[in-house]
Amino acid sequence: MNPLNVGVPSLILILILALLIFGPKKLPEIGGAFGKTLNAFKQSTSNLMDDEVDQSKKQNNVQEQDQNSQQNDKDD
Repeated sequence: MNPLNVGVPSLILILILALLIFGPKKLPEIGGAFGKTLNAFKQSTSNLMDDEVDQSKKQNNVQEQDQNSQQNDKDD
């Protein structure tokens, strides 16, 4: 059994426990903070992936330019 496999009954139990521990007034604040944290994490990982793609494109362009300059040197 996978420990990360959380079903619907488990999620309901977690929600009820959180409601009992934090109360109905504090729970929306905690949910909002959690949502903002997840959003910031998604943005940072997306930026990392974009930077990696840009870096690989630059590297490919440099390699193509080197190959083209080598071909031009051979033709001369």
